[in-house]
Amino acid sequence: MARFLIVEARFYENFNDMLIAGAKAALQAAGHEVEVLTVPGALEIPGAIALAAESGEFDGFVAIGVVIRGETYHFEIVAGESARAIMALTMDGIPIGNGILTVENEDQANLRADPSQKDKGGEAAKAALSLLSLAERFAS
Repeated sequence: MARFLIVEARFYENFNDMLIAGAKAALQAAGHEVEVLTVPGALEIPGAIALAAESGEFDGFVAIGVVIRGETYHFEIVAGESARAIMALTMDGIPIGNGILTVENEDQANLRADPSQKDKGGEAAKAALSLLSLAERFAS
């Protein structure tokens, strides 16, 4: 049994609740323990994962959040930089499933977050499980 940390940027609570439900269901169905940590925004997710990874308490991570395009350039910065930082951590060998939605509107977010529809939280958890499996394979 592995320990997973879901790190969420809790800005859109209703979408996050669905994403977390999907991620938890996938991880628990695979027989793993799950903890949830909340950070202020999507830009803080990679830093929180890096700190938690250094602690050695967790075997894998799932990043959860929702970034909806607004009227300013902020969307591009948050979407791009959070994805870039998560990818950098993944390249360092940290198993992370990226479930940060970057969407145009709330309808798209709802469709992707809902476990009965696109279940992007569950997909992110399955990606983390896959990367953990690869890490274990190549560690031996």
